[in-house]
Amino acid sequence: MAVKTANKKKTLVIVESPAKAKTIEKYLGPSYKVKASMGHLIDLPKSRMAIDVDNNFEPEYITVRGRAKLLKELQTDAKNSEEVLLASDNDREGEAIAWHLQRALSAKNENLTIARISFNEITPQAIKAAVAAPTTIDNAKVNAQKARRVLDRLVGYNLSPLLWKKVKNGLSAGRVQSVALRLICEREKEIEAFIPEEYWTLEVVFKTGRTTFAAALVSWNGEKPELHTEADAQTIITALNGAVFTVKDIRETDKTLRPRPPFTTSQLQQTAANRLGFTSKKTMQVAQQLYEGVVIGGSPVGLITYMRTDSVRISQTALDEVRGWIGGNYPDCLPEKPAFYSSGKQAQDAHEAIRPTYVKYTPDEVKGSLSNDQHRLYSIIWERFVASQMKAARTRTLSADISPENSNPDAIFRVSGTNVTEQGYMKVLKVLAPKEEKGSVFPPINKGDKPKLERFNPEQHFTQGPARFTDAGIVKTLEEKGIGRPSTYAPTISVLLDRGYVSRTNKQLVPSVLGKLICDMLVEHFGDVVNADFTAGMETGLDEVEGSARNWPDMIRDFYKPFKVRVDEVGSRLESIKGTLDEKTDQVCEKCGRPMVKKLGRYGYFLACPGFPECRNTKSIPLAKCPKCGGDIVARRGRGKKFYGCVNYPACDFLTYFLPLPDQACPKCGWFLVEKYDKRNGSQKACINPACDYLHSGA
Repeated sequence: MAVKTANKKKTLVIVESPAKAKTIEKYLGPSYKVKASMGHLIDLPKSRMAIDVDNNFEPEYITVRGRAKLLKELQTDAKNSEEVLLASDNDREGEAIAWHLQRALSAKNENLTIARISFNEITPQAIKAAVAAPTTIDNAKVNAQKARRVLDRLVGYNLSPLLWKKVKNGLSAGRVQSVALRLICEREKEIEAFIPEEYWTLEVVFKTGRTTFAAALVSWNGEKPELHTEADAQTIITALNGAVFTVKDIRETDKTLRPRPPFTTSQLQQTAANRLGFTSKKTMQVAQQLYEGVVIGGSPVGLITYMRTDSVRISQTALDEVRGWIGGNYPDCLPEKPAFYSSGKQAQDAHEAIRPTYVKYTPDEVKGSLSNDQHRLYSIIWERFVASQMKAARTRTLSADISPENSNPDAIFRVSGTNVTEQGYMKVLKVLAPKEEKGSVFPPINKGDKPKLERFNPEQHFTQGPARFTDAGIVKTLEEKGIGRPSTYAPTISVLLDRGYVSRTNKQLVPSVLGKLICDMLVEHFGDVVNADFTAGMETGLDEVEGSARNWPDMIRDFYKPFKVRVDEVGSRLESIKGTLDEKTDQVCEKCGRPMVKKLGRYGYFLACPGFPECRNTKSIPLAKCPKCGGDIVARRGRGKKFYGCVNYPACDFLTYFLPLPDQACPKCGWFLVEKYDKRNGSQKACINPACDYLHSGA
């Protein structure tokens, strides 16, 4: 990089965010001025479609509202600079931002030198290397972003007005969000249709010396035991009562546990959700902070590489550094050769995996410079990366089969214990410590021993239906089905939540009444568009555009012509259900005396006075009948916590924190059913009556 003299104009570097600008300016020194564009300055208008469908789908770009002043400042700064380096993120959106900026700045400064620089990490070495080797705008990447933007605009601006006209004002549909909504709604239908089945397990508690331990029944009369009722379990207990047991066999099994590859975006979001309880949106916000730079020792440091990636590739420099660190701190855990991991078939491989920029900055060393959330997320990124280049761990499992003497009756009870024999990569894991590390205790028994039967432990269970999607679950499914890309997972979930199509309950994504209604309509009339395979195919098409293997207007044309025909056809023949969602009730407005109307709002049904706007009274919909007094159970809120209580309070004090299931009465006692949740069993239907055992979880 050439040394600049004091009398020369500065070089203007334009990045996306102020935090990044501050970090980079410190790295480059006084000869450079670093400014932030704050994301897109030029984009499609929000108020209209702005796509010329008759002219190769050419988009009509405008200066984003409220950004004209900033754009003018950048144009002035560019005019007073020696050259301009566009340093927006190295992805499709970043390339489009750079392309728009280049055009806007060139329009005011025809002879200005404008170049593109990109980097995967914000470190002095990476930034200076990028500045020393500027390139040009990647037009193929710009075209891929343009195609995606046009595609989403055509879908949204055709389907959303149809929903406004036929269903309700203010609704929206989108190419990716509607497929994600469909996945969530279809999972909910599976849950609602699931009928739990009773089954039992049987353990025997043995005693040997001073040690008691439990062994589970794994075989009965040579087959896997199927205990459907308590009577089935009792039959076995009766047959075994008084039997003398012997340890018939002890087996030893060694297992190798290999480390996992460093994080991709989806894996980071899934692990942060499962280990830290972060939403996908929060994970990306905190990761952005770590990437752009935090102050450590008085200087800003970009702690991680770019956080939007589908690749597990690692640079040679990073491999050399991490192997050097492992060799210095855990020499016995350093393998002879570095580990290389393969990315998925659909990976674009534009960026490295997510990793720490400097392995020397261990989580303990930087803890004092980070917020709690930053430290927790950085810890799992650092641990996952370092562990990925360490030796495998090894475990040893001892399993004992205990049976009645002479095998009469023929029963096998099994007890196991597992211990880690070689820690390997587990030595650096704290937040990500696996359950295998804790191990489990094997009782002090040997083959031929005769442990004493202390008691039988029969236990009732119910089969569990499919679990609702969590942030981690839906991200995993979207990735597996090829829907969206690393940059779209978190925004897709946010849109569904913001629109009121989905709510987050106990970290699970639950479709609202409105979300189900929209999904059913879209699936019925546009099933091929809100389809996982179709959407994945469109993503592949965008990748082909980015690889210069496909012309983007041709791709849009192939989709749009049949799609528009379908939209017009549905619009002409589909009867409007607008207003039909408003249902008269026998509830009387206590303020004006009118009969109230059941309306569908953003968060479900509610009661509203038809005298609006003169009377603005609204009420919650009754969810069930109070088992104490027969009054209505409605949703209420106290001290910031939602609960469900009787409308006759304080005369009736009945309340529950479990969601009542409308029109679902217990078949055993007649009380209403609720949705209960615990970490072990997830969501399940149970009777609210504490004296009734119908699927009662004891919560």
